Amino acid sequence: MTAPVDHSFAPIAGLRLRALEPGDLDCLYILENDPGMWRYGFSPAPYSRQQLWEYINGYDADPLTAGELRLIVDVGGMRVGTVDLYDIDIYNRRAMVGVMIDARFRRKGYAKAALEKIGSYCLDNLGLHQLAAFVSENNHGSCSLFESSGYRRVATVADWHREGNSFTDAILYQLILG
Repeated sequence: MTAPVDHSFAPIAGLRLRALEPGDLDCLYILENDPGMWRYGFSPAPYSRQQLWEYINGYDADPLTAGELRLIVDVGGMRVGTVDLYDIDIYNRRAMVGVMIDARFRRKGYAKAALEKIGSYCLDNLGLHQLAAFVSENNHGSCSLFESSGYRRVATVADWHREGNSFTDAILYQLILG
């Protein structure tokens, strides 16, 4: 019998999740216009500054009415990425989660800390029971992130993500919050 895996880690000083602000425009512009990330998201084209400005200014930060929540991952006043809740289902107490960290700040524990904080927020403030994420099977960094954050691999969905002229499977990860 193997011992349970310890998913704990030292918290990152000064890391917080906060609402979008107008000053976040440049951060969103960099993240949303990274062609390497398009295959994992929903838009395979760049966003203009105007589109992102309108998004920030019209953003409804009430996840219960909007069905989504986007937060900035802020470390000591430095914007390092975003964490998103989407397809929030209050009746079934679940949501999908995604995290995107600027390439300059990856592999420093920020994504893992953001997942921990959003999980606590979802349990304590939204009363959610579970979070889930679809991850491309060849996105080894994200697979490792979710697994080390306590998410369980619960299913594989065939041909879920298009990559050029072919398709790759997605892994469904799930975390039961409480």
